[in-house]
Amino acid sequence: MYFLVRSKVEDYAKWKTVFDEMGTTRKAAGSKGGDVFRNINNSNEIVVLLEFTDLGKTRQFAESEDLKQAMQRAGVVDKPDIYLLEETDRPSG
Repeated sequence: MYFLVRSKVEDYAKWKTVFDEMGTTRKAAGSKGGDVFRNINNSNEIVVLLEFTDLGKTRQFAESEDLKQAMQRAGVVDKPDIYLLEETDRPSG
């Protein structure tokens, strides 16, 4: 299953520092890692796609006070869009 977040930040470098600091917390919640993307037209708009192993732990992480506080410290300036996704098909090409 996947955890997808889209948000806007004040400063990417500041956000990335906090994101990296949260690595242990994500791993404890079952994260297997993932990818960070930046909008080509707005480098302070980011999308994070992480793979997780346990739906219950992922939900707890998504709703946790730790995550909310980290987003605040990281300079997230909008209400992030957060999705819990399951893979249904992997098209070729």
